[in-house]
Amino acid sequence: MSDPATEAIEAFHRWNNAFNARDAETQVSLMHFPHLRLAENRFQRWETADDFRAGQDDLTARLRAESWDHTDTLAIEAVQADNDKVHLVIRQSRRSADGAEYNGFDTLWIFTKIDGEWGVQFRSSFLASAASGRGSRPG
Repeated sequence: MSDPATEAIEAFHRWNNAFNARDAETQVSLMHFPHLRLAENRFQRWETADDFRAGQDDLTARLRAESWDHTDTLAIEAVQADNDKVHLVIRQSRRSADGAEYNGFDTLWIFTKIDGEWGVQFRSSFLASAASGRGSRPG
């Protein structure tokens, strides 16, 4: 029998690799919709994959403007899990091209298993930056 926590963590790492590659299609394949994100005490909601895709060029520009090169995962732990839902507590580090961290933050991701596929459906982040997800289509 498979381990839901391990599967959700593996899905997260695939999503984060796609985020670093700015590969929206792979990100979308690892998400469930509607998708919610809570950052800076505001909810953002994407009803469909197309809603999420629509904001990616703007997000990439905002990331580049803050000297972002990639995001490292420093820690990840499944704090609650059952067969259809896993809560992951994650420590992320936004880094510039020289590898220096310029923004570290904690985040909670909730993965759900729908139609046999794991995907993130809710994120809550303590990230505060120009590319933190302000506006109607954050990443």
